[in-house]
Amino acid sequence: MEPTALSALSPVDGRYARQSEPLVEIFSEYGLIRYRLLVEIRWLQSLARNPEIPEVADFSHGAGQRLESLIEDFSQSDAEAVKAIEARTNHDVKAVEYFLRQAIAAEPELKSASSFLHFACTSEDINNLAYALMLAHSREQLLLPLMDELISRLRELARAHASLAMLAHTHGQSATPTTLGKELAVFVSRLARQREQFAQVAILGKFNGAVGNYNAHLAAYPEIDWRAHSEQFVVDLGLEFNAYTTQIEAHDYIAELFHAQSRFNTIVLDLCRDLWAYIAIGYFRQKPVAGEVGSSTMPHKVNPIDFENAEGNLGLANALMNHLSSKLPVSRWQRDLSDSTVLRNLGVAAAHSVIAWRSTLKGLSKLEVNRQRLEEDLDNAWEVLAEPIQTVMRRYGLADAYEQLKDFSRGRKIDARALHEFIESLELPAPARRQLQALTPATYTGIAEKLANDI
Repeated sequence: MEPTALSALSPVDGRYARQSEPLVEIFSEYGLIRYRLLVEIRWLQSLARNPEIPEVADFSHGAGQRLESLIEDFSQSDAEAVKAIEARTNHDVKAVEYFLRQAIAAEPELKSASSFLHFACTSEDINNLAYALMLAHSREQLLLPLMDELISRLRELARAHASLAMLAHTHGQSATPTTLGKELAVFVSRLARQREQFAQVAILGKFNGAVGNYNAHLAAYPEIDWRAHSEQFVVDLGLEFNAYTTQIEAHDYIAELFHAQSRFNTIVLDLCRDLWAYIAIGYFRQKPVAGEVGSSTMPHKVNPIDFENAEGNLGLANALMNHLSSKLPVSRWQRDLSDSTVLRNLGVAAAHSVIAWRSTLKGLSKLEVNRQRLEEDLDNAWEVLAEPIQTVMRRYGLADAYEQLKDFSRGRKIDARALHEFIESLELPAPARRQLQALTPATYTGIAEKLANDI
C-alpha cells in the first residue's frame, strides 16, 4: 500500500498529521539524520579551531560556507542518500560520516581534513547531542509557545469572567459559591508553575568517547585538555555539559523534562474534565460549527469532542513519557542498546501532547457562558449561606452555632425566606443581622473576583 496519511499506522502521521507536522522536521528520521550531520560538522569545526591540532587548520571562509550549506541545505534526498549508505554498512551513524566524506571530497581543503570527521567519537557522542538538540529545539520552537498560548487564553477567560458568580461543587454537591473566573485562574496558576519547571530543566550533553574517559583523544593528543575542549563544544551547541558518563549520557535530564511535561499534561487533563462537566450541567454552551455533525443519529447534539480528544491524547502522551522516564536512565554496565529504539519515540510523545493542547485550545474557542444556568443554580442553593451564618454566630458567642445550622440545613433545600426567618431568630447585633440578610449566594464569593483579576 502506498504510504499516505490514510495508510499511516500511527494517527500521529495519519489522522493528526496536520497538527503534528511542525514536529516532523525535528523528530523524524530525516530530522535525526540532519542533527547527527550538524553535530559531526560542528565537531570537525571545533577541532579545526584548536591550535593544538596542527594537522587540521582552521577553515577558510569558503570552506566554512560549504560546511554551513551542508547543514542549511540538507534535503530529503540527502537523507535518502545517507539511508542508502546505511543499507550497505548496517550502521546509521557511520553512514552520516561516510556521506560527509563524499560531500566534501570535491573541496581540497575540506578533503584534507576528512580524516578528522568523527575523530575519537563513539556513536553515542553524536547521538546524545542530536537527541538533546531535538528536545531543546522542540521545547523552544513549539512546546513552550503552545503552553504559553494555552495559559494566555485561560488567563483571558479568567479575567473576562472574574466577577461571574458560580456555585462551587465540592464532592459533586452544592458548595460555597465562587466565580467562574477564579476557578479558571486556579488552572492558570497551576499550569504556569509547571511551564516554568519544564522550561528550566537543563538539557545535557556529553562528548567524551567510548566510556567517558577521553581514552582515544589522549592517545592521539596527550597534551590537550580534552575535557575543556569537549565542554566548550557542548556549551557552544546551547547545551549543558555532563562530565561524568559511561558510554552514554545517562538520560536523567530526559526523565526530568518529561516528568515536568507530564505534570503540565495532567493539569490540562484536569481542566478538560472540569470543562466537560460544566458543559454537561449547562454552565457552558458550545458554539455550533456550520457543517459539523454532533451525532450520527441525534441531530441536536453538539458534543464536547475537543476536550474528549485532548483527554485521550494526554493519556497517550503521559503513558509514553512515563515509560521513557523510567526506561532511559537505566543501562546495563557502561552501555546497552535498549535505549536506542525507545529514543526514536521522543517525537511521538511530543506529538500527542501537541495534539491535545491544540484540541484544548479549539474547545476553549467554542465555549459560551450560560449565565442564566449559573444564576438558576445559585438561586436554588440558599443553603450554602449556612456557612457564613454559623461563622458570624461563632464570632458573637452564640452556642452550638455549627450544630444549629446543621440541623436547620443539612440535606434540605432552603429558600431565601426560610433563611431570613432563621437569621431574624438569632440574638445577633442588628448590624450583623443586616449584613447576613443582605447576602445572597451570588454575592457570597469572597475575594474570588480579585484573585481572578490578579492572575
